[in-house]
Amino acid sequence: MMKWVSCLSTKVSLEAAVQDLAVQVLAGLGSNVPDLGLLFVSSAFASDFSRLLPLLTAEIEIPYLIGCSGSGVVAHREELEDQPAIALMVGHLPDVSLRVFHLEESDLPDLDSPPDRWQECVGISGTSQPNFVLLADAFSFPINDFLQGLDYAYPAAVKVGGLASSGGLDANTLFAIVEGGSPKLHRHGLLGLGFWGDLTLDAIVAQGCRPIGRVMQISECDRNLILSLEGKPPLRVLQDIINDLSSGDRELAQHSLFVGVVTNEFKSAPEPGDFLIRNIIGVDPRTGVIAVGDRLRSGQRVQLHLRDAQASAQDLRDALERYTNYVSPDAEVAAALMFSCVGRGERLYGKSNFDSQQLREYLGSIPLSGFFCSGEIGPVADVTYLHGYTTVLGILRPRQGT
Repeated sequence: MMKWVSCLSTKVSLEAAVQDLAVQVLAGLGSNVPDLGLLFVSSAFASDFSRLLPLLTAEIEIPYLIGCSGSGVVAHREELEDQPAIALMVGHLPDVSLRVFHLEESDLPDLDSPPDRWQECVGISGTSQPNFVLLADAFSFPINDFLQGLDYAYPAAVKVGGLASSGGLDANTLFAIVEGGSPKLHRHGLLGLGFWGDLTLDAIVAQGCRPIGRVMQISECDRNLILSLEGKPPLRVLQDIINDLSSGDRELAQHSLFVGVVTNEFKSAPEPGDFLIRNIIGVDPRTGVIAVGDRLRSGQRVQLHLRDAQASAQDLRDALERYTNYVSPDAEVAAALMFSCVGRGERLYGKSNFDSQQLREYLGSIPLSGFFCSGEIGPVADVTYLHGYTTVLGILRPRQGT
């Protein structure tokens, strides 16, 4: 029977923190042995990163492990931001196959390569029906290209994860243990965990926005530039919508206005969860053109969105409620991973532990681990995207009987 244990140490000495984690792991697993570890380390330990895995493996034998550095970590019901902390979640996983892989940009196939070339790159057959947890350094790896290729190779797989958030160029660190190999520390590229067998993964993506105005169709665009929106200059349409808002929302729109792109073209009345939220990165007052942080095409439908603490909280509650209504009442939720934007947490809500407490309210006291990311990986309408200002939850549960 699978068993997960989530551990957290806030000791400021690396040696003391590792020993603390080892005691918690051994007490939590009992007679079971760990098969997998997921490790998230605050950047306060940056000077000790090279010593972490040797110390950890001397205390606990973990055949497979992936992890990364972050500005904050998540464990249990706690979200620890900008302070020394290490979160480690271990799993005893009978009847589960695992593969940990590290990739650099030079390892990737061309985007027009066939699916089997991408499967060779990852090292997992498509017939295995895997799911994936992905951790990457944004400065050295083309994550959007990789997600496109991975969706092509494994269309039914769920992919969740995040971008390490220790700082700027060369500041991020990825941690790996591959069965039969020594612990590895990587400063660049992507770490992936693929798993299959009696373990499945569900994704909950909360983008934290509420719609304003109405759904509109793009009449003309050029890559990420909206040239015409329902036959009118987009900036004029935007201004008309903002002028009809309350004074509070008009003020919010000055700094928290986004474009939601409808992901299901066949859905006549899109609802929350049907939009991919993207930044407005510029406007041209002379032509009325709006630049959006993604490639668009004519005919797509869009709706403006606002983001604030209240909208983010409600969006997460709605996403959790949709999930609890979706999953079978007999399904056993075993553990969860949380990948939350560095712009959320206490910065957004004015108090700590908000998102993790919402998870606990809907799914109970399950083992939880994760970190604050510089970008979050998760699906919207069965396509995997890199998000911002988002919380992505990866729900782990047995596959058998679900």
